[in-house]
Amino acid sequence: MIVRLTSFNVVQDKIEELKKIYDNEVVPTVKQQKGNLDCRLLEPNNKSDEFISITEWDNMEDAKAYTTKGVYKSMIDKVKMYFIKDPVVKEYTTKGSMAFA
Repeated sequence: MIVRLTSFNVVQDKIEELKKIYDNEVVPTVKQQKGNLDCRLLEPNNKSDEFISITEWDNMEDAKAYTTKGVYKSMIDKVKMYFIKDPVVKEYTTKGSMAFA
């Protein structure tokens, strides 16, 4: 499984607008992509920390297709006006169970 983390800081008075677009437009679109297992937004408890968008993918091929077909860019374009600076994207491969003790 592949996990992509996109972190970004949001203009404070635009947080609610960003969350509404994320929930109503980004999540449904991402979940329709081949191989997508999950899409969620982590909101920081400390307002100076960044938000993190997590997407989980069945395999690297599907994760890369999401990016190369332009869907990722179109999702970023929906919310980038609320960012303080460009987002940072990181990819991870998970091994074994995701369950925690």
